Amino acid sequence: MTNREIKTEIQKILEEVPEEVLHDLLEYLREAQKLTRDQAVLSSHLRKILSEDKELLEKLAQ
Repeated sequence: MTNREIKTEIQKILEEVPEEVLHDLLEYLREAQKLTRDQAVLSSHLRKILSEDKELLEKLAQ
């Protein structure tokens, strides 16, 4: 997916997001904008690990 396609998809979704969520999204985007490329890559990898190992983490938490 190209950057243009991604931005178009985001715009479509934003039109349907409840108003209460928009402020949180704006804050998230502002924080993401401050990240360096390395920080963004690390954050992406961590998010992937956490999502892939969600069941294992839930079992460990119990």
